Amino acid sequence: MGDRKMRMMDSTSRKIFLLCNIIFLLIIALVCIAPFINLLAVSFSDKTAVAAGEVTFFPIGFTTVSYEFITNTSKFSASLLVSIKRTAIGVPINLLLIILTAYPLSKLKAEFRARSIFSWFFVVTILFNAGLIPTYMVVRNTGLIDSIWSLVLPGALPVFSMLVVMNYMRSLPKELMEAAYIDGASHVQTLIRVVLPVSTATLATVTLFSFVDHWNSWFDGMIYMNSIQNYPLQTYLQTVVVNPAEFMRNNTDLSGNLSKYLSLVSARTTGAAQMFLAMIPILIIYPFLQKYFTTGLVMGSVKE
Repeated sequence: MGDRKMRMMDSTSRKIFLLCNIIFLLIIALVCIAPFINLLAVSFSDKTAVAAGEVTFFPIGFTTVSYEFITNTSKFSASLLVSIKRTAIGVPINLLLIILTAYPLSKLKAEFRARSIFSWFFVVTILFNAGLIPTYMVVRNTGLIDSIWSLVLPGALPVFSMLVVMNYMRSLPKELMEAAYIDGASHVQTLIRVVLPVSTATLATVTLFSFVDHWNSWFDGMIYMNSIQNYPLQTYLQTVVVNPAEFMRNNTDLSGNLSKYLSLVSARTTGAAQMFLAMIPILIIYPFLQKYFTTGLVMGSVKE
């Protein structure tokens, strides 16, 4: 009877713990989601209600004029195309260089004697940065200004992601590679047929890192692009939010509706709309990679 009573008490205590844990996590989730719901409500609300602080989690004076203001121009479509092109080119280049760098650096020092030299060469780039002006001069003198390559090549090798992949490859059992070598496989064949198939989680994680970095970056577009037609989406939207009136005066697509938009939108409503437009691709791709995210990051952070 005593053992049965103890089991019942343990079961009750566990249920209470699980209930408290669920409530706590729900509260944390609501706290995280609430600002996004507020931003969504602001983006669909009348600017007067927003200025008065009346908008919380539901739109007041529902309107889509903020989205019309941002999207009703050919320059929005052009900037969206630039961001898509940048991501489509930049992410594969990042992955290719990450893999080609991480694999040799994951070898033992006996197999690759210069491993420490190259490892420190890459680590130093994390600790020290040349600065904005020297970087701009390099991009300008190589003829990349106002081209898509100025957004891709300066950050072609994300060193942090490379270190994550390198540490994961170092943690793989050496017997895997040795068995491939015994069967006559070269390093390229071992990488493609043995290492990469078991590195799916880590590679998916760094793919997500690269995608988010390319999609959310706006500062390099502001520096390296001379014309607004070549702005990536984030740079274009930043100009819309910072100075909407000046943006509309310089935009022939909206010149006929200038007074209408100035009377209906504000910096807060357009800023909220911008954030959601920019988040849509991330919200679409993240659920597909989320199952790999935690596993890949933890696996790549452990070094044997």
